[in-house]
Amino acid sequence: MRSLFKFLLRIHFLLLFILIEIFSFSLLVKKNNFHKARFANFTRQVAGSFYTKANKLKEYLSLAEENQRLAEENNKLLNIIESTYKSDEIFFRSINDTINNQRYRYTTAKIINNSINKKHNFLTLNKGIQQGLRPEMGVVSDGSIVGIVKGVSDDYATVISLLNLDLRISSKVKKNGYFGSLNWTGKDYLTATLSEIPLHADIQEGDTIITSGFSSIFPEGVLVGYISDFEEKGGSFYEIKVKLSTDFKKLNNVNVIGNLLQTEKIELEERL
Repeated sequence: MRSLFKFLLRIHFLLLFILIEIFSFSLLVKKNNFHKARFANFTRQVAGSFYTKANKLKEYLSLAEENQRLAEENNKLLNIIESTYKSDEIFFRSINDTINNQRYRYTTAKIINNSINKKHNFLTLNKGIQQGLRPEMGVVSDGSIVGIVKGVSDDYATVISLLNLDLRISSKVKKNGYFGSLNWTGKDYLTATLSEIPLHADIQEGDTIITSGFSSIFPEGVLVGYISDFEEKGGSFYEIKVKLSTDFKKLNNVNVIGNLLQTEKIELEERL
């Protein structure tokens, strides 16, 4: 306490000066309308700046919750759009059964591990068998292809990334329907190669590439990317460079696609 008194005694002139300045400033503001308005405007700006930063911090802290909410809403919409249902029209008979006719189901998941700098890249999801995931399910993000579920445990799943030399996806040129096989070359994480497109196919840079729907994993029309370049290969086909629509460095939440008719299709094809 004695040290405090000595310190205050040593700076008492400075404290007195500060008090006089504050008193003088308050008199100036109270007696002068111009200064009063300027001071009020200054305090509003300071308060507004503080509240803006506080609100941005609050919004940032709630981003994870908001992203999850949006992912769940998107998942609900995906489960009811027309493209997730199989057509049951036979000649003039049409059945509108939203339970028996549904073909694809979507569920959200969060990526908890991801690699892009290897030759055989994988992702890990925070859902597994307990949440309905199983091998051979498609994985997409914001409507663009990500990969295929490879293995599952009770609460986790591993996904073969599109950035994996072992993965091939049946894809087609959206505008004309010519299809081929798309795979990653192991070089640029933003680019893959689409092959087996015949030379008579009308293609241009910028054309959209989507999934063909021929596999039992992805529905038709899932966005893959856009043609960035192409050249003749082998005399009969194009080799097409595709700029992928998925940025694998920014992945966070994904949708896992379950084909409700997958087993039936596979069993039928295996009889051939």
